[in-house]
Amino acid sequence: MFKFVLIAGVALSAAFTAMADQIDPARIVDAATGDWDSDGRTDLALLVAPQDSNGDDQIGIYIYLRDSDHELLRLSLSAPNKIWSSTGADGVFGQEPSIKAAGKSSIAIHSQNSAVGRERWDQTLTLAYRNKEFVVAGYTYNHYDTLDPNAGGSCDYNALTGNLLKNGKTTKAEPRVIRIAQWDDDTGQAICGQ
Repeated sequence: MFKFVLIAGVALSAAFTAMADQIDPARIVDAATGDWDSDGRTDLALLVAPQDSNGDDQIGIYIYLRDSDHELLRLSLSAPNKIWSSTGADGVFGQEPSIKAAGKSSIAIHSQNSAVGRERWDQTLTLAYRNKEFVVAGYTYNHYDTLDPNAGGSCDYNALTGNLLKNGKTTKAEPRVIRIAQWDDDTGQAICGQ
């Protein structure tokens, strides 16, 4: 009996995992193409709203690389709930996310709040393909207060070199290899001292 329960539990777990990795085409909010792994073939990166989206959500990042044996895209990275954004059809202008190719093998993911409240911000998370995995190569964050002109700031961190430009002043931080699975906005805010 115990073996049956164990087998049934494993089967259900696998079924739920497979369902979680399926992407509804209606939830894709932006896409970019580029040669992320520098093999001369076009790859794909997607920003995807969560399944139960209310329009104000943590967006997932999904990256597909070309199969080495076939001209087919294969899922290389699945990172749900990575960046905040508004994606509803009736959402607020100035809170939409975007993704684009940035350089030879990098991807730039932009998120923002340039529309609501007095605390406005924008950030760019740059991913790079290194040693057969996607890592955070950089993080840029700018913020300002619409009522207090002295309350703003900026931060540009190169995770691969440790170079940090904070409020126009160059300094050094620890270079780090940060896998996208380990990343959240709090990591970037801590590095920038926000």
